[in-house]
Amino acid sequence: MMLRYALRTIRDRKGGFLGALLALMCAAALITACGTLLETGLRGRIATERYAAAPLVVSADQNVHRTTVKHKGNGETKTKHKAKAVAERAWLPAATADRIRPLAGVHKVIPELTFLAEPVTEPVDRPSYGHSWASASLTPFTLTTGQAPAAADDIVIDRGFAERAGLKPGDRLTVQSTGAPRPYRISGIAAPADSGELQQQTSLFFFAAEAERLAARPGQVTALGVLPAPGTDLTELKRRVERALKGTTAQVATGDDRGPVEFLDAAGARTKLVSMGGAMGGTSLLVAILVVVGTFALSIQQRHRELALLRAIAATSRQIRRLLGREALIVGAVAGVLGSLAGLPLATWLHSRFIDMGAIPANLERTAGIFPAFAAVAVTLLGAWAAARISSRRIARIRPAEAMAEAAVERDRPARGRIAAGLVLLAGGGVLVVVLSGLHTEAASTPVTFLAVVVLATAVSLLGPLLIRMASALLAGPLRLAGFGGTLATANIRGNSTRMAAVVTPLTLLIGMTCTVLFVQPTLGGAARTQAREGTRATWVLAAQGPGIPSVAAETVRTTQGVTAATEVVRTTVRVGLDKYQAQGVTQAGLSRTWDPEVTGGSLADFVADPGAAAVSELAAERLGLHPGSTLKLHLGDGTPATLTVAAVYARGLGFGDLTLPHDLVALHMDNPLAATVLVAGDSDRGPLAAALKKFPGIAVLAPATADRLQADRHQENAEVNYLAMGLILAFTAIAVVNTLAMSVSERIKEFAMLRLAGATRRQVLRMLRIEALSVLLIAAVLGTGIALAVLTAFSIGMTGGAAPTVMPVVYATVVGAAALLVLVASALPGRVALKARPVEVAASQQ
Repeated sequence: MMLRYALRTIRDRKGGFLGALLALMCAAALITACGTLLETGLRGRIATERYAAAPLVVSADQNVHRTTVKHKGNGETKTKHKAKAVAERAWLPAATADRIRPLAGVHKVIPELTFLAEPVTEPVDRPSYGHSWASASLTPFTLTTGQAPAAADDIVIDRGFAERAGLKPGDRLTVQSTGAPRPYRISGIAAPADSGELQQQTSLFFFAAEAERLAARPGQVTALGVLPAPGTDLTELKRRVERALKGTTAQVATGDDRGPVEFLDAAGARTKLVSMGGAMGGTSLLVAILVVVGTFALSIQQRHRELALLRAIAATSRQIRRLLGREALIVGAVAGVLGSLAGLPLATWLHSRFIDMGAIPANLERTAGIFPAFAAVAVTLLGAWAAARISSRRIARIRPAEAMAEAAVERDRPARGRIAAGLVLLAGGGVLVVVLSGLHTEAASTPVTFLAVVVLATAVSLLGPLLIRMASALLAGPLRLAGFGGTLATANIRGNSTRMAAVVTPLTLLIGMTCTVLFVQPTLGGAARTQAREGTRATWVLAAQGPGIPSVAAETVRTTQGVTAATEVVRTTVRVGLDKYQAQGVTQAGLSRTWDPEVTGGSLADFVADPGAAAVSELAAERLGLHPGSTLKLHLGDGTPATLTVAAVYARGLGFGDLTLPHDLVALHMDNPLAATVLVAGDSDRGPLAAALKKFPGIAVLAPATADRLQADRHQENAEVNYLAMGLILAFTAIAVVNTLAMSVSERIKEFAMLRLAGATRRQVLRMLRIEALSVLLIAAVLGTGIALAVLTAFSIGMTGGAAPTVMPVVYATVVGAAALLVLVASALPGRVALKARPVEVAASQQ
């Protein structure tokens, strides 16, 4: 019976349930899209290209490991093993091949070298790598024209690149590899035998001895491709190889596991997608709960008279709860199915946008599983049911007579439980803000930042009626100046504080979350650039359009008249224990002339004088318990362990990274050992420097201020990924604002009719609506801005050491202006529709 009644109620009150349906559908779409990204990060396939003809690939371990043994009180021990990926490619001892070649079933073992090799004179639209021609059979590449490299200055290029660049055998091609750029003669053009053209990379093949020189890893290889003998069972061969390599750190991969060995960036993107999908999904879920509960609360409030009548004719509290629960489940089921279907193309679009932005590589294939959609439907059903139960607690618990009274006149104050819950959440939000001010890493502070905004917005939702009444008392005087419309607006805001609070909540969340999203990155980036700018003593900065600046170019600059020092800077990520730290490698000679990290402990001179020394930021020193003279043990970019002595502690860690190490130590363990920048000190003009660098294409001589602007542009590009991710949640919140406003205005059709009958004109009623909308906007803007300012200030204290978040007035004004436009349109359109009906007919109708 209850199910049948619920269906009839939904059919007869389509408008009232449409808002809840829309909110739930958007929530399901977001959860499906985020779940799909999360699943892609966990199970997304990375197809191999270079190793297509090698069924079994042996590579080095790409992780650092830590094993901890915990002793329990009962004499037992618990062993935990953890592993974290390194930033650069780990290389394999070439002698590993000697263990594999004698094994039964092995036909051939092919050593592979993969290293930086980018054409300078011809543009490339994808990553470009160099290899030895001896490993061409791993794909397999075969010559389509010309001949194999026969000398150190010969090169074979892949057919796809040759066609795009219009190159042919006999042409000259300058290649920037790990050393100085060098011209090569194209001896041949090759193409994959069976798989068409390479889609994710450009391959350049060198003479074997030249490839070894360019790779600069004597006695090491990138990987080993193992070709099985005909008729050999691959699973059994893999077992034999693993047994032969027992006691080493070598890893054996077959099938789709070969892709991550070839494409380290794709393997890293998996982790990034898991983190991004989880963060987006979690934030979406919290926002959805807040929005959906508010929407259901408004929907049930609009039906207060109907539900009160049911209580008056002997409907029990349980029956009311069951009725509302079944209605919510029906709406949730429809919204869940429609939203999950809409979430699939949304996930596809998100995946493609992340690829276009360079956040993930194109060869990380999107996983289109059914689990995210099912999860979205389940969460939507549960959320709808829970929202209905929470929103119906009051009407289901009170006595029938009280229900009839509250249906006619809103309560003087919210329930004590609601106020208590709001105060608890407000205190919880305050605790999160305090915790945020003590977090010093972006990975730790970012989730707490957005969680604090949602928690404080939820507190506003619960305390909304009280806040609205306080705000209406403050606005009463100014609103009277607006005449008849202002007086009516004041009375409506004060007398319908619960309804107004339902509108203020998503608007507060929208403004607070948008300001936080837009100003978090400028706060961090601005502080980092300020430190870098103040710590750069160089007269000029060299920057490269290509992969980097070779050491020979820096040496050329050092010999230029007027130059007193040239500091090469490379940047990577290292592991101290399992923790990740940003590190830079700098050439130590003349460092004090180009760089001032604001040393607060030890001496920069001690760092310059010792090739086994390190300088650390104050934050890293505090976290790791270091001081000048301490021993620092770490794993370099490719996982190679290193032990250094701390010579200096510096304050400008945001601008220069947490660790500063000797250049040669860092560069030797990077995939790209070329300098990211070169800092040049002295009184030389730009002209002589540019002339000295003329033989190195793509290197620009910039003033420090210009280099700073370029760095800001790069930070902006990186921030765009975060803006896109959070933009979807903000779009959902904006839809909720429009949805709630439309529901709030459309229920007032009888109120508008009574005003018309009392002598008010259509224009006066619409003016009243505009004043109400702008009042609600003002309240939400104050609350949202306050939340964002508190959170951003705490973020700034933790990350930069100062309570000065970067707030751009023009951007802030745009946010509030966009919210104002949203509010005015969302209230005016349903208001005009509501005023179309004849007042007499509406007043005479039954509710």
